[in-house]
Amino acid sequence: MYQLTLTQSYCPAQGGAVEPITIGDMLRGAAARYGDRSALEELSFAGEIGRRWSYNELLRDCERLARALASRHGKGARIAVWAPNSPEWVLLEFAAAMAGLTLVTVNPSYQHRELRYVLEQSRAEAIYHVAEYRGNPMQEIADTVCDALPAVRRRILLTDHEALFEGEARGVLPDVAPEDDVQIQYTSGTTGFPKGAVLHHTGLVRNAEAVMARCGIAEGDRLVNHMPLFHTTGCAILVLGAASVGATVYLAPIFDPAMIVNVIERERVTCVFGVPTMLIALIETVRKTGQDTSSVRRVFSGGSMVAPDLVKQSEATLGAVVQIVYGQTEASPVITMAWPDDNLEDLTQTIGQPIDSVEVSIRDPQTNAVLPVGAQGEICARGYLVMTAYNDNPQATAKAIDSDGWLHTGDLGRMDERGFVKITGRVKEMIIRGGENLFPAEIENAMLEHDGLAEVAVVGVPDEKWGEQVACFMRPCAGERPDGPALKAFIRERLSPQKTPVYWVYVDEWPLTGSGKIQKFKLREAFEKGEVKPLEM
Repeated sequence: MYQLTLTQSYCPAQGGAVEPITIGDMLRGAAARYGDRSALEELSFAGEIGRRWSYNELLRDCERLARALASRHGKGARIAVWAPNSPEWVLLEFAAAMAGLTLVTVNPSYQHRELRYVLEQSRAEAIYHVAEYRGNPMQEIADTVCDALPAVRRRILLTDHEALFEGEARGVLPDVAPEDDVQIQYTSGTTGFPKGAVLHHTGLVRNAEAVMARCGIAEGDRLVNHMPLFHTTGCAILVLGAASVGATVYLAPIFDPAMIVNVIERERVTCVFGVPTMLIALIETVRKTGQDTSSVRRVFSGGSMVAPDLVKQSEATLGAVVQIVYGQTEASPVITMAWPDDNLEDLTQTIGQPIDSVEVSIRDPQTNAVLPVGAQGEICARGYLVMTAYNDNPQATAKAIDSDGWLHTGDLGRMDERGFVKITGRVKEMIIRGGENLFPAEIENAMLEHDGLAEVAVVGVPDEKWGEQVACFMRPCAGERPDGPALKAFIRERLSPQKTPVYWVYVDEWPLTGSGKIQKFKLREAFEKGEVKPLEM
């Protein structure tokens, strides 16, 4: 960890300035260094190895596709990719960057209205897609939507290689700058309508490299990537990060815990990433099957705080503790991260220290002043990782990035004198009970200390007397289901009465965003509609 003694909630950038770089130059450098080492291996739904690319072969095919793209799109054009995880998605990511294009990433589960919104809002001139995925008739939806959008001039199936690579002999690659726009990623939508974060080359490449460095991932490591490629975790941290250090990526079409565990055992995978729900499923699978996952050196997670019990289970079952990663799409995406040798309290009660070369501060939401160490305020970040803007939304951009370049995350937190940050809530998720401000993250972190709970989400629900009351939604550990009085007694030992949930609700599955975050607004809606049954007290 960094050895710091701070008096203000401001951590200066550690590790020096980053050198600007393009995605294309990063891949060219990787091919020069790692050559015939395996870069990308395709997994089937059953976990079988399909096509393979060495670093030399990956560069060759990406440059071929980049020339094809350049033959039909001018520099700066926006093109959408609407598909599940596949090698073609990865090729398109690198190729679009080399051709000076902006790739608009689209969730393959989208329906007509959602697809139309993204295509219109991003001003995409083409869509690269698949015909169908898990029952979603994507070609039919794309045709219907694009028939009404004349600005979308091309529709190309990723599986049609003749159409995909057509024009490669004519295409000429333009000069591309590190600060150029390279992707538009739409925010996860945990609270509603998504905004398009415009990201640049340097931010995505250098942030992914910093995560790999913090994890100690290097040449020869092997990663399973089952995270959706339309999100920065899948396409940036795991694809760009792995390429930057010469690791091998096993690209999975979906998250299937039994399949992933088989791949870990057979391929001697060294690094695993997943939101807590995924890690719990992997651990439960290993416990049931007794499979050998001793090759795993690193496990890292994001999306929510990590329960102490999950850290212990991961170390006991997978052989590595869980390093939490904190960030958001607008930050390319990682802002802070744990260190592999952090103690249990830091691993589970904080989100680590700032990632290399990034400034982080805790600021007063009203005055924007930096607060003293330990004071609660808004978590802010500044540096190479900050997005260019929200696409065609200057008002939202001005709210998110202040005049001094600080990205305001919307998360509340505290920083200690060592620069470790703790999340205490969301500015917009704050619960106002009888005029008192309550912060869900504080209650969630306390409840995650319960050995019988795997995941927790706290929301405010309407109450005639108090305005809002606290509702705690919980997913229990296997074989556990504490009753209401026991849960209440547990939290009362840790927090004051007004923070004690009035409603306790067990869930079997969470409403999740495409990136695996819990959609709290849907939990609140389900409660208000009477679709959930709280425990009896």
